[in-house]
Amino acid sequence: MEAFNKSLPPKPVGSYPLARKVGPLLFLSGVGPRLAGSDVHDSGVPGLELDHNGNFKSFDFEAQVHSVFANVKAILEQHGSTWEQLVDITVFLVDMNRDFATFNRIYADYFPNPSTQPCRTTLAINRLPTPIAIELKCIASVE
Repeated sequence: MEAFNKSLPPKPVGSYPLARKVGPLLFLSGVGPRLAGSDVHDSGVPGLELDHNGNFKSFDFEAQVHSVFANVKAILEQHGSTWEQLVDITVFLVDMNRDFATFNRIYADYFPNPSTQPCRTTLAINRLPTPIAIELKCIASVE
C-alpha cells in the first residue's frame, strides 16, 4: 500500500491523504469543489456567497459540480490514473430534491458513453464539513 500526501490543491479539510493506491486501484478521499489554491479557512468554493458572519447565503450548484469534477481529474492525473479509469463514484448531495436532476444532466456530459461509465451511487446527506453542496468519493484503476 502507498499513501499519497503530496501537496495537491485544494488540500483536504482533515488529516487524511487525497488518495491511496492499493494494488491496481486508486482510492480518492472525499473530493469537494473548493478551487485550487484555496484554504480550508476561506470559502474557495465557486459561486459561494457568504454573509458578513461567514454563514451560507447562496451558491451556484452547477459551478460546484464542474469544480468537483476538475478536482477529481487533477487528483487522478497526479497519481497516475485518468478520468477514463474511474470505476466507481459515490456522490454525496446535501439536497437531493433540488440538485439530483442538475447533477445527472452535467454527469451525462462528462460520461457520454453509458458502456464506459463508472458505477455510481448517489446519497442524500444532511451536511458536509464545509459549506459545499456536493462531494465525490471515487475509485479508479491505475496502470
